[in-house]
Amino acid sequence: MSGLGYEELKILNRKLDELLSKYNHLKTECKDLRNGNEALKSRLEDRETKTRELEIKYERTKLSGALLGEGENATEAKKKITELVREIDRCIALLNR
Repeated sequence: MSGLGYEELKILNRKLDELLSKYNHLKTECKDLRNGNEALKSRLEDRETKTRELEIKYERTKLSGALLGEGENATEAKKKITELVREIDRCIALLNR
């Protein structure tokens, strides 16, 4: 092989090694990012679940405070109780058919 061809081959091999190194680095980085993304999705699901649980707990607390006659929630509680009684009456009527 001539000297010029050998040098070009060495340069191409070096560039190929650099590209493979960058490829492997990016592949590892991509895998890490995907794992991080999955972890964040899991945390988000947990937080959404906890938020729903806290919202339910808040509504129950608000309703129980209203049942005790605390503030403007009392009217809301009475409306809710009336709705529940109507629903029970409808169920009883359906059962009596």
